[in-house]
Formats: sequence, C-alpha cells, structure tokens
Amino acid sequence: MQTTFLNRQALYLRPDPARVIVRRFKPATEPRDLNPTDKTRANHIVERVLNLDPLAAAAQLADVLENFQGRHRNLLETFELRADEMEEALTAHCRFSKVQRQLIGAYFMNEYSFEASALFNPSIVPHPDQSGAAAGSLRFILSLRAVGEGHVSSLTFRAGTVATDGSLAVDPTARLASSPQVRCRKPGPIGDEVEVVFKPDQDISERVIFPITESQAHGIEDARFVEFTDGDRKIYYATYTAYNGSAIRSELIETSDFLSFRMSPLHGAAARNKGMALFPHRIDGKYVMIARQDNENLYLVYSDDLYRWEGGQAILKPQYPWEFVQIGNCGSPIELDEGWLLLTHGVGPVRKYSIGAVLLDKRDPSRVLARSSEPLLRAEPSEREGYVPNVVYTCGAMRHDDLIILPYAVSDTFSNFATMKISALMQAMS
Repeated sequence: MQTTFLNRQALYLRPDPARVIVRRFKPATEPRDLNPTDKTRANHIVERVLNLDPLAAAAQLADVLENFQGRHRNLLETFELRADEMEEALTAHCRFSKVQRQLIGAYFMNEYSFEASALFNPSIVPHPDQSGAAAGSLRFILSLRAVGEGHVSSLTFRAGTVATDGSLAVDPTARLASSPQVRCRKPGPIGDEVEVVFKPDQDISERVIFPITESQAHGIEDARFVEFTDGDRKIYYATYTAYNGSAIRSELIETSDFLSFRMSPLHGAAARNKGMALFPHRIDGKYVMIARQDNENLYLVYSDDLYRWEGGQAILKPQYPWEFVQIGNCGSPIELDEGWLLLTHGVGPVRKYSIGAVLLDKRDPSRVLARSSEPLLRAEPSEREGYVPNVVYTCGAMRHDDLIILPYAVSDTFSNFATMKISALMQAMS
C-alpha cells in the first residue's frame, strides 16, 4: 500500500553523457611505480612527439584545441600540469618547448563522461548562502553519486530552491564540468587525508570530486551530507563509502562552503562497513552515528573523536516483511519537536528496496518511540526499471518548515523528489 500523504514531484535528474571531465590517462605505469631508466610506453609516446617538427607539433596541438577546448576550462594549463606530473616517469630528454609540453600532457589525459550511466543516491542540505532567497523559501544543495565508464563513482552537486508553497526547483546545470585542484595530501597509517579546492567562478553543478586516493580508486559512493552545528559554527559533513575495487571503508568529507573539501579516512571497528550517518549535533558532548555493522541491523555509536568509531549498540532490527532481508539508514537523523526522525531503507522479497521511517527519543536516541509498519516510499511501476530494478533509495532528506524534502534515487539510475507533511508522517508511525 502506497502512502497517500507523500507527494511525488515531477523533477527528474537524469544522467547526461555529454557532461565530461578530463582526467589522467595511464598508458603506462605512473611515476611512483616506475624505474626512471626503463624504456616504457610513456617514453615511446614522448619520443614520437619530440620527433615531430615544430610546425607539425603546433598543427597537432591546434587540432586538439579545436576538438576539445570548448568542452573544458583552462585546457592548456591542464595539459602542462599533466606533463609536469609525468616528468619522473620520463628518461633524460631535451628541454620541451611550450608546444611540446602541452601536447605531451594531452597524450596523457582523456575525457571521462562521469555521469553517463547513473545519477542517483542523493542527499540534501540547506545552502550555506541564502542571499537572494525569497521570504519563506530555502536554497539547498543536493549531492549526487555519478557513475561513468567502468562503474566508477564520483561526487557531484546541484543547487535549487524550496518555495513557500513547498514546490521545488533545481537550478540549470552548467555546460562544463571540472575537477578540483589537490591543495594538500597527507599520508596516514590507514590512508591519505586530502584537501581539494574548486575555483569560486565554477558553478556548483560544475564541481565533480573524482576518486583521488588509493582507497577511493573505484568509487566515492553514497555521500550522506548533514549540516552540523557546533556552538555558533556550522559545517557540512558527509560520510561516504570509499571503494578500491576489492574493499570498502567509511570516510568523511567536510566543507563550509562547497568550494574547498577535506577528505579523511575514519578509524575504528565501527567504520569498517558502509552506511554511516552523523547526527547534526553532539548529544551529551559526544558525536553520534547511526551505522550498520553486521549487514542486517542498525547500531547507535557514540564517540569523543569525530574520526574514530568503536563499538555500538543495536537499536533497530528487521521487523516487517518489507525489511526482512536487512535495514539501513537513509541519511542523517532529522531533529523534530517529537524526536529524531530517521529515514530507513528496507530490503524485502526479490531484493526490493523501500523507504520507511523511525522516530527516536531526542535525549536518548537508543529508545525507539515509533516506527512505520509499511513503507513510505516504494518503486511505482514506472520507477521499477533501471540499472538495479525495484530500488528506491536516498542518502539524506531535509526539513523545511512543516515539510520533509526527500530526494530519492530510482533503480540506481536517476533521481526525483518527494515531499511529506511532518504531521501526517507522525500519524503514519506507530
């Protein structure tokens, strides 16, 4: 039975294969893996470029620019930076001319259609800049998981507005897309901490965080953003799953402006699984997470250290048929007058995913006050087809006045929105 108080929007965010970034292309081993004296495929490419006469090299670079410059920002600068990165992999050579350096950089880059396959698993938070928002409306930022060739996941964004009447609009998407510059990289015992920054003139929909560290090599998956309040300070945190192709772990991204981001591994036994979600402020002086540690139940975990998570108490187990296989969280809890609203996902027969809700005690969130016996949201017949059929999923909703704004993914392919009256939602839980 579908809930009657849930209002689906006709606001579809679909993957667009025309949106591309340039990324490192590896025809040979990267510098850190290579003995510089070896003759490698990379050096063969460089030799061929150096053997071009100056006019031919200039003509080839002009051809590259004619094909690609309008599709990317600062392309020549990007080529030169890539050539600089390759220097340690190259054998002794004559000094490159500017044209040669730019052309060599071009040979070690490729275009990547980062959302060609899917744009899904969204989370939503208030925009840090509410200037220009009409009275009673709210600007928001939506994060999305984008998937391209090789099923590699990256993190991308949209901005939009909730109007006073609860209607939603998403800003037009920028034509270009860009990756950030790595500002700082600190090696650690279980993985690197990385700081990246975008340029202020890059629209938020232009910003794409592609995997950087070895732990993320095959994906930055399912970021659960939350606006975290610490005294007078507000910062945006998101837990996400880092996937290296064979193993997963939870990591944390933090930002105050969605221009610069710090990405850090999380430590401790409770961070070894996926699907952690941070409460929006401390409780009794401690950070608090909802996590799934055993692939079946939901746990409440406290910590004095934002980056280390141990132990935990099981507070929610599969109870109803639509969640008999497993349950998990659908983003950070939302603070209401009545308690903490936790959206959950349940997996039922034929691996069908649905979204439900739980109300936790505000002072002691280990106490379950109410729970939806039926899903709030399940895939309608028109939403069942996609990369993974029969799945609706979200990584985080948001409150605005008396509404819950719920972005959700459909069959691991595209995204849509729904809204719910808080009063009706409270009545639907027993």
